[in-house]
Amino acid sequence: MVLNIFVLLISFLLMEGVAWACHKYLMHGPLWYLHEDHHRPEFRHHLQKNDLFFVIFSLPAMILIFIGVRYFPLCLWAGAGITLYGAAYFLVHESIIHGRFRLFPKSSHPYVKAIRKAHGVHHAVRGREGAESFGMLFVHPKYFREAWRRGRGI
Repeated sequence: MVLNIFVLLISFLLMEGVAWACHKYLMHGPLWYLHEDHHRPEFRHHLQKNDLFFVIFSLPAMILIFIGVRYFPLCLWAGAGITLYGAAYFLVHESIIHGRFRLFPKSSHPYVKAIRKAHGVHHAVRGREGAESFGMLFVHPKYFREAWRRGRGI
């Protein structure tokens, strides 16, 4: 059981790196045509081509879960970790950051402020070139420092 939880947690944590790399090198690269509408404010609260990435990222999770149920149980837990990351992505990115699904009220917590700031900096660039801050759950410490200073009135 400990190994299963370890695989789930490692899979979840590794997905942040996978998502960062896919965002930087694929979404802002050859798959920009799917991601571009996400950087256009007029599409922020509508279905976007960018939403297809939910399907794309769910495929490895579904395959791993299938393999885990049928053949190799640890794959189930790796797929569950990817699925858990997808749920976190939905909650953080779609609800907390963009407010497409208003599940949480506005928060003044420094972590929430930091991820919103980092994402705002990312979206300040409308094109595929020149953007920064490609992560979702883990952002550069400078955004935490800024959120902490603003939260304390400094």
